[in-house]
Amino acid sequence: MDFGGSPSNGGLLYHEVQESKLCAVHCVNTVLQGPFFTELDLAALASDLDHKEREVIVSHDQDALSSHDFLSEDSHNVSMDGDFSIQVLERALEVWDLKVIPLDSPVAEPSKHDPELENAYICHLQNHWFCIRKVNGEWYNFNSLYAAPEHLTRFYLSAYLDTLKSSGWSIFLVRGNFPKDCPVSSSDPSYGFGQWLTPDDAKGITNSCNESGVTQRIESPHRIIQYKML
Repeated sequence: MDFGGSPSNGGLLYHEVQESKLCAVHCVNTVLQGPFFTELDLAALASDLDHKEREVIVSHDQDALSSHDFLSEDSHNVSMDGDFSIQVLERALEVWDLKVIPLDSPVAEPSKHDPELENAYICHLQNHWFCIRKVNGEWYNFNSLYAAPEHLTRFYLSAYLDTLKSSGWSIFLVRGNFPKDCPVSSSDPSYGFGQWLTPDDAKGITNSCNESGVTQRIESPHRIIQYKML
């Protein structure tokens, strides 16, 4: 839904630049538009999901309780290098009454033809997550590999999503009551990789990258997709 009245967060954009392999954290926070979660929060959610999954397995197979393979099994929800599963992102966003829906789901069919119907998309390929989000009526790419949010025109939004889909990216839409304002102080030192930018600030950083000949890169083992910042 679009909010009427005053712009959310005073008209500012919240962006997180890539820190280690925390793109899932960056993705969740840019969907919510504020530093709502840390990597420890997502790790706790992953641990809880693992515990519940093991309980379900044991309840259906008592032999699994004594299985060495089962007991020593790695987490299904967070990898050793810090990549989180979609289930973890879903659980984090559920805290804020938001639902994650695969774009290929029947209920998402209208949005395949008109992406403008939604307010946020989550994109995933292998070990990278990022979000595309509508903020105060304008679309931005909040990829944490970018120095600043990249403004997307309505026409380019549709073309961009189509390009991602054809390149093997999994795309999810996010529905629900998005937070209008962030209750956490942006000056909190625990969120050192987050930054608040005006749309003009973001545009200026983008233009600076253009002038320097910087190209946005999204890498996969099969293809390197390059997007010149608009």
